[in-house]
Amino acid sequence: MNPYMTIPFILLLGAIAVAPFINKHWWEKYYPHVSVALGAVVVAYYVFVLNNGPRVLLTLHEYLSFIILIGSLFVVSGGIHFQLKGKSTPHSNVALLAFGAVISNIVGTTGASMLLIRPYIRVNKFRMKPFHVIFFIFIVSNVGGALTPIGDPPLFLGYLKGIPFFWVVANTWTMWTVALVLLLGVFYAVDLLSFRSESKKKQHEAEEIGERASFDGLSNIGFLMAILVAVFVEHPLGAREGIMLAAAAGSYFTTNKRIHERNEFNFTPINEVAILFFGIFATMMPALDWLALNAQALGTTTPAHFYWATGALSSFLDNAPTYLNFLTAGFGLYGLNIDNPADVQQFLLLHWHHVQAVSIGAVFFGACTYIGNGPNFMVKSIAEQSGVKMPSFFGYILRYTLPVLIPIYTLIWFMFFR
Repeated sequence: MNPYMTIPFILLLGAIAVAPFINKHWWEKYYPHVSVALGAVVVAYYVFVLNNGPRVLLTLHEYLSFIILIGSLFVVSGGIHFQLKGKSTPHSNVALLAFGAVISNIVGTTGASMLLIRPYIRVNKFRMKPFHVIFFIFIVSNVGGALTPIGDPPLFLGYLKGIPFFWVVANTWTMWTVALVLLLGVFYAVDLLSFRSESKKKQHEAEEIGERASFDGLSNIGFLMAILVAVFVEHPLGAREGIMLAAAAGSYFTTNKRIHERNEFNFTPINEVAILFFGIFATMMPALDWLALNAQALGTTTPAHFYWATGALSSFLDNAPTYLNFLTAGFGLYGLNIDNPADVQQFLLLHWHHVQAVSIGAVFFGACTYIGNGPNFMVKSIAEQSGVKMPSFFGYILRYTLPVLIPIYTLIWFMFFR
């Protein structure tokens, strides 16, 4: 593996971070060309230089599974319309975010994000600020989904490797609770200051929007359940994705057009995610392969090491393969094989802190950037379509990740992994 082949991945990350800031209109027009071109360079290297077509096919399968899952959830949730009755206060916003964090463990972070982001924006339409969306990404799109294998893709990979379904909640709920309470507390303080700074007229408008509470698109709950059941279908190959696509198609063509219009539903957010993550999945192959070959040589041995290393890379790489690579490296430290059920049981019995650290690191740190987790980009795109001026890639990190997330994650390390 030539380490120089990580350059396309670095260039793509740099383009995502810098290009919209330098020339937003150029980036909006040409980002598909940049993503596909850089991805094609790496694919050609693997196929024609390394003669490793199977690695490319495996990544393609992972990409298709990823995009079909979040795409089908996006389509089905777009056919469900929540109407919330007024009361856009800091208290009601905290309640809504806490509710989103809980249900993200039932319908996944993508499902919860797509179900709630539009009503959340609508109910706050008179006082919506960028921080409202950022904390939504932190809580609903990422941290909230740390309790079940359905919640976030990395945990589902662990479940497929033999980690029991309820092991996750039994061993992560304390960290989840601490992080969630702190994030909600910080959000409440910021939102309260923002609310009090508004004029009396705006406060009145925010508190009493005057819309009746309603729920439309009930038939889509069945399609949503079909997608969640499909997550557990392993054989035959492609059946899982076929069920999800069928559910998405059924939802789209049976949903009343009026519901899609009220949701301002279109395919722009999922198209952007699909194109950019095609390039990310393709260009990150050398980075992940290098990590798999050198993880032990990097000196990653303690739960604290695994927490920070998994978290750091999950901020910029897809957190699912990052989770699996570090989990595999953890097994290797003790001469165990992650594909051996007996070894999995032994590892969970004797070295469970490593699994705990990798799980929390992968899920929590996905909130650190727009590309850390799939729903982040979709929420950003929907918010921008609704008129919210979202921060740039670096603005997100400097204004929110570093002052909010990193201190909280450091406290999690100090309390549980130190």
